[in-house]
Amino acid sequence: MPAPVALFVYNRPAHTARTLEALAANAGAAETDLVVFSDGPRDAAATVKVLEVRELVRAAQGFRSVRVVERTENLGLSRSIVSGVGSVLAEHGRVIVLEDDLVTSPHFLNFMNAGLQRYAEDARVASILGYGYPVDGALPETFFLRGADCWGWATWSRAWAHYRPDGAKLLAELEASGELDIFDFGVPGFFSGMLRDQIAGRNDSWAVRWYASAFLASLHTLHPGPSLVANIGFDGSGEHGDRGEHFDVPLSSVALRDVPLEPQDDRAARLAIGRGLWRRGVRKISKIIDSLRNAHA
Repeated sequence: MPAPVALFVYNRPAHTARTLEALAANAGAAETDLVVFSDGPRDAAATVKVLEVRELVRAAQGFRSVRVVERTENLGLSRSIVSGVGSVLAEHGRVIVLEDDLVTSPHFLNFMNAGLQRYAEDARVASILGYGYPVDGALPETFFLRGADCWGWATWSRAWAHYRPDGAKLLAELEASGELDIFDFGVPGFFSGMLRDQIAGRNDSWAVRWYASAFLASLHTLHPGPSLVANIGFDGSGEHGDRGEHFDVPLSSVALRDVPLEPQDDRAARLAIGRGLWRRGVRKISKIIDSLRNAHA
């Protein structure tokens, strides 16, 4: 049985429709249970769009089943994801996680489920990722990096148990480890800057804390070279209106091979991604990501 998909939505019906359409076109979607977590409106202005999104997801087709969890209060993206992922894992032991601005390749679900199956009992593996970073040149078809990531991913209960919410403690341990440069992909202050902003209340990113938690636990995530996920959220539609093409990638038109790999950090791939971030204006990227996350809060 394929892993269930947890989809987190808020107030963007057009984005949600594209996410659902692409997911339903995946091989294996008809055998997949979809659980949609709809956060409550932050204010009266958001109510109409939230209700529109709920009507849309209730009518979703192409899946084995669809269950919609409608929050009565606004949890914000971080609380919504942490609690939603935890609840699905408590019931099923594994989960595939998407947000309402992620469009998937038709091969996404197969890659997620193959990775979940292959590394289910490997305590060194934190997760499977669907997004492939843009780089100058080519990455391996699949590779491992130490840590975790957030744009179309899958995990197990045993790995999610390592998630730690205290950003200040995570940062202190990272600084004490002497590995902050590795954590930042060789780009000073990139991910550590996001973590500092979370501590200071300038963002509410669960994702950077998930990355830090897995990194400090020496867990690894399986990455694709060609991307199976595209983020369509950087189009100015969020409440903060930020735009950016820094993370635009083509979706892979072919399935990735299910090749067994040793879970160890691919330093060459990490360096290539770091160089790609730097060349694309890493400081601006960081601000755009934080604004996007806050728009979903």
